[in-house]
Amino acid sequence: MTNPTPSRCLILACGNTLRGDDGVGPWLADWAEQRFRAQPSVRILSRQQWTPDLAEDIAHAASVLFIDCSVESAPGHIQLAPVSPAAANPGLATHHVGAAELLALAHTLYASLPSSAQLLTVGAASTELSEHFSEPVQAALPEACVLLEKAVLHLLVGPQLP
Repeated sequence: MTNPTPSRCLILACGNTLRGDDGVGPWLADWAEQRFRAQPSVRILSRQQWTPDLAEDIAHAASVLFIDCSVESAPGHIQLAPVSPAAANPGLATHHVGAAELLALAHTLYASLPSSAQLLTVGAASTELSEHFSEPVQAALPEACVLLEKAVLHLLVGPQLP
């Protein structure tokens, strides 16, 4: 495996753009790509789902901001919350690896954790086959962009790379 370039802030987005509101993660990643294109210390990765191989990228980042939709939150509800590594688990399901599991994997495999890890979610109204967002998610996008920008700017002034 190649050694990833250390990043001050790693943005990891997750979602399927063909599943309605589930595509909000990749949409926000595209927005962040444009907003922070002049910032070499910000690295953005967008995947249909998070996979264990991302643990190496996380282990080399000073901070990480996970972005995903939430089927548990009210449609359009935006939340930014700290993430801690998941408790030790003897097996790892690769169908869906969450932010907490990825942090735990980075710690287990690379003995390293970012100094800060946060999860930005937007509540989904529908994850049915569609290339369009629901009205609540569409209405939440401007606020989600503002919160994403503030979170990244805050993470960029945080502790230095390990």
